[in-house]
Amino acid sequence: MDTIDRQKNDLSDELLCRSAAEGDRAAEEELVKRYLRTVRVCARPYFLAGGDSEDLIQEAMFGLLKAIREFDPGRDAAFRSFAEVCIRNRIRSAVATANRDKHSPLNNSVPFEPPMLGSAVSPEDLYISREEEIERFQRLNAALSPLERTILSLFLRGLSYREIGEQVGRTVKSVDNAVQRIRRKVAGTFGDFSES
Repeated sequence: MDTIDRQKNDLSDELLCRSAAEGDRAAEEELVKRYLRTVRVCARPYFLAGGDSEDLIQEAMFGLLKAIREFDPGRDAAFRSFAEVCIRNRIRSAVATANRDKHSPLNNSVPFEPPMLGSAVSPEDLYISREEEIERFQRLNAALSPLERTILSLFLRGLSYREIGEQVGRTVKSVDNAVQRIRRKVAGTFGDFSES
């Protein structure tokens, strides 16, 4: 079994996708292991006021599984690029569904990413949006303590609570408490901003 696992580790993502398409569950599991951090990183920029970040991670995992099952090596694209697109599309779809009042905990999601280019937004609106975004982040930065800013940065990079705790010298519970405070401050800061 160890030899098989080592052999899977040596295969490229594209070869593992081909094996997974032929019904090799171990190849699919290897790809899921390889892309778990990518899933977390893609899901983390979306904040769900009143929701759980694990909900978005689950949606992102569905996007990864879709990528594994639908990847076409003949399309001249790397699996990593295709997987990231599928993961982000699944997350955005979940947020859009939530915004249609289907799932009330997801209604107040706040993406930390800039808006997608290529939309029907005018250059003036895009500039104003960027200025508003800068002001939001300045307000958020002022509302967070130095520890909370550090924890937020590590959290958005995809680190687990345990990994964050090791880097900042705090317990997992302390990190969890800090993340909950950050969530409340983000919701308050972004909510206050929209009313001003």
